[in-house]
Amino acid sequence: MEAMDVLVPALATEPQFAQRLREHLEKEQLLDRRYRLQQVPGGRVALPVLEEKLDQLWLPREVPCGLVQLQDPVSSKAARRWTPAQKLRDELRQLLGESWSEELERDVPRAWQRHGDLILLSEDSFRAAPWEKLGPVLWETVASALGAQRLARRGRVLPDGMRSPSVTLLLGQDGWVEHVDNGIRYTFDVTKCMFSPGNITEKLRVASLPCSGEVLVDLYAGIGYFTLPYLVHAAAAFAHACEWNSHAVEALQRNLVLNGVQDRCRIHHGDSRQLELRDVADRVNLGLIPSSEEGWPVACHVLKKDTGGILHIHHNVETPVQRAEGAGFDGEAQNPMGDSVKEAVEARIRPEWHRWAEATSARIRGLLAELHGQQWHTNILHIEPVKSYAPHVHHIVLDLECRPTLPA
Repeated sequence: MEAMDVLVPALATEPQFAQRLREHLEKEQLLDRRYRLQQVPGGRVALPVLEEKLDQLWLPREVPCGLVQLQDPVSSKAARRWTPAQKLRDELRQLLGESWSEELERDVPRAWQRHGDLILLSEDSFRAAPWEKLGPVLWETVASALGAQRLARRGRVLPDGMRSPSVTLLLGQDGWVEHVDNGIRYTFDVTKCMFSPGNITEKLRVASLPCSGEVLVDLYAGIGYFTLPYLVHAAAAFAHACEWNSHAVEALQRNLVLNGVQDRCRIHHGDSRQLELRDVADRVNLGLIPSSEEGWPVACHVLKKDTGGILHIHHNVETPVQRAEGAGFDGEAQNPMGDSVKEAVEARIRPEWHRWAEATSARIRGLLAELHGQQWHTNILHIEPVKSYAPHVHHIVLDLECRPTLPA
């Protein structure tokens, strides 16, 4: 969308009448407080007025003035203090004029995701019928208010087995964006691929793991959420990235090049359950929720049979927590957990995490013994909370060390 000059109507008068005119406009609620008073040619002072109320304008005879158009007026101090959400509501209120209602007020989003020049709106925003009558001018107004060039609105995740997003592009020619996490560049099409900013804590943790010289197998690579931190920051020597969504594969290919690690990664396009790799991995990432259980046999196959390795197993664990007096964790649903919240949660639900982790450890140990015909031992290294979902469901990651038992 091309940039457009902002034109604001204003009343221009001689300096000695400016204060009287201002008082009158404020009394009649006609003054546009978004912009500052400013001088115009001829030495006059121009006072911005609300365009949608021009038909209500009347002036005292003792105040000589004329209507002018201010091009790219200077924002007032009050306007510069507005939050983006307040600015958006104000712009839309002026656009709708007398048609503005409480229903529309509730329908305006107060939060969104920003990806460069594209704003991704929530699925429940701008659903009221009156918005449809505005046509493209609605999306142009929203984009302008939020300082964006493109707009999209998310829908529900499609039940296609790939967690494909249902996203509609509202303004702009395409949905490709770039996002930066911890110095890693991700590009993807928001209308085709999911991106979860709530997983940033786990991506940071992965980036800090000691993986120098190791071979990684990422069974659910997506656009490279975890593959890239392993390669860029954790110094993994090589990665096998498995992904069956062709749109995610296209983004992953671009992201490997963007971050200069394309020579250290091989993409396996297809169902990871059919992966033919064997005996190659020092580390396996199973980043699929609500459960990566279908990938456990494959993970056992790809681990190095002589030395074993570490599995990072993602899972959603349901925890029937009793509300403690004064506790307020339920209100944290669907948000990344801060340190203080983490500590409180760990203290209350760690037994459930451990029960799941111990059962998983035993299951993996059995799979490895069956596969290799010898005993293996498994060791729970760490249990990491990523985020929480209501009611009482927690996305956690189990770091499980798996080693073959040496002959006595």
